[in-house]
Amino acid sequence: MDVNFKKYRILGACNPPYAHKALQAEDKIGTMLPCNVIVQEIEDGVIEVAAVNPMASMQAVENEKLNDVANEITSMLENVIKKL
Repeated sequence: MDVNFKKYRILGACNPPYAHKALQAEDKIGTMLPCNVIVQEIEDGVIEVAAVNPMASMQAVENEKLNDVANEITSMLENVIKKL
């Protein structure tokens, strides 16, 4: 695009076994996959990592069968971000 923009990356995070569980519960959840995580430099040397809460995004589909897998994915993603 040849534009001047800050350091910014969008990462797609996918755990195939969990994606499979979610798809078995709700085939339309594929529109929400993979989980996107952004890594950006908000000022010189200050990096921010952010992600949408998987529980919140899966609730948009309104299928209670997704709750267990959403909780597991949320917990794993929170643990990864905390370790950074």
